Amino acid sequence: MSSRDMPDGHPDVAALAGLLADRSRAAFCLALLDGHAWTVTELARYAGVAISTATEHLNLLVAGGLLAEERRGRHRYLRLAGADTAEMIENLAARAPRRPAPVRSLADANRRRALNHARVCYDHLAGSLAVAIADGMTARELLTWEYGPRLTERGIAWLAETGIAKDTPPPGWQPHIRTCLDWTEQRLHLAGALGAALYGHMVAAGWLTEGGPSRIITLSPAGRTALHDHLDLPDAALVPSG
Repeated sequence: MSSRDMPDGHPDVAALAGLLADRSRAAFCLALLDGHAWTVTELARYAGVAISTATEHLNLLVAGGLLAEERRGRHRYLRLAGADTAEMIENLAARAPRRPAPVRSLADANRRRALNHARVCYDHLAGSLAVAIADGMTARELLTWEYGPRLTERGIAWLAETGIAKDTPPPGWQPHIRTCLDWTEQRLHLAGALGAALYGHMVAAGWLTEGGPSRIITLSPAGRTALHDHLDLPDAALVPSG
């Protein structure tokens, strides 16, 4: 098919791909998967580029719809445009070739293990722990994957019993469930309204501890007990490994 055969108004996938073709712009998007808003200075420092260079790249990402910006006084803050953008970035990361990076210290190795185990993906949990939670919900017949991910009646009741759903859901209610292809596990974890509700509850209950500017999430002793009791997760799934 030549360019003359392309229908008017067709999606310009090449333009979108071009936004992420630069390593600095891709690094900005990956950093913003933590769900927070960053300043231009913070992103420039993260990517190791000059502030003027970062500004040019960020302007392109905002114009392309991948980032949103807001002004607070003299500061300009950037964040991902939304949860759907975050899921797209995570899915692309899962399909991208891995660039080998040397492990320079024990602290570096521990950080990688922690990142692979549990990290925030915009508004939901990612990593091997998130995959294990989806597996545990499936094994306990709280979640079914027939015709896509969907809560069973038992699963809906479980949300109310654990307090994840604030009120008893009405008959036939279903939360919006999306999935992300986890870039470290190469398997699906839960996103959408259900993923966000699970993550929010675990943070509020003290099961998970957020790591400040880092995407790393720590599972607390109370969280290990809760996930073992609620989903019968094995001990190996509750600690970083590898």
